[in-house]
Amino acid sequence: MTRKKTASTLTQKSLQEPLQEQALTRINRQIRTKKLLTKSAPDYVINEQAIALVYNGISHTVMMATPTDLLDFAIGFSLAEQIIEQVSDIVDHEVITCPQGIEIQLTISSRLFSRLKAKRRTLAGNSGCGLCGVESLQQTVKQHVPLSNQNSNTKLVSFTVIQKALIGFKTRQILNNQAGAVHGAAFCSLSNGEILSLREDVGRHNALDKLIGALAQSEITREIGFVLVSSRASYEMVDKTIAAGITNLVTMSAATSKAIEWAQQYQLNLIGFARSDRQVIYTEF
Repeated sequence: MTRKKTASTLTQKSLQEPLQEQALTRINRQIRTKKLLTKSAPDYVINEQAIALVYNGISHTVMMATPTDLLDFAIGFSLAEQIIEQVSDIVDHEVITCPQGIEIQLTISSRLFSRLKAKRRTLAGNSGCGLCGVESLQQTVKQHVPLSNQNSNTKLVSFTVIQKALIGFKTRQILNNQAGAVHGAAFCSLSNGEILSLREDVGRHNALDKLIGALAQSEITREIGFVLVSSRASYEMVDKTIAAGITNLVTMSAATSKAIEWAQQYQLNLIGFARSDRQVIYTEF
């Protein structure tokens, strides 16, 4: 068992080892063709591990995730799930690596921990659906402030800006370009589509949590950008974007009915099937 103790300043660098060592595993594989020819060669696959989030000694959830940007992941998940209200609510943390996976042990105030326990919510999710493990239908309903009250810029992101962001997104997905099977979530400039921050993970929800956590620790304001993700727009992806106070979510695949309903309720601009020549607007404010 390996322990990594970090200070209460929540320094991301102290959690990171070389990205390639954390994210990728080198393997030997064979390529087979219809002519029945095979070729053996080295390659990389993306790492997937069980990551447990533990609050004040009590395990809250276990997610299958890529073991990179773990502090971003913990902060983003905690903010999106309304476990904490700001980064400083995490007063200490420790990362423990063991044969079964990784534990991120977080210390929060007794007030917030009492609120967490009151939710009576224990996730055992490798799907990250956001509802796995809740005990009643009443617990599926989250409350947010409408985005028009959170963010001064609610304008729909333009077609050409999304075009430019898609180009930058592809080149910035380092892990996916090397191994495949990796989702990405990026925060892009509303004015020119520049990729301001990007995180990757085997899980689409995890990638978005990592992005939200990274933004929470940066000086980037929510008003200047939008979220672009490589996945579909599910309820949880919409909910996390709303919780982060970002007014535009652009996805490369379709939206679900619940995602559209939730976006409509909280005034999120939702665009799906983002392509260089075609985009689908589901909601606009």
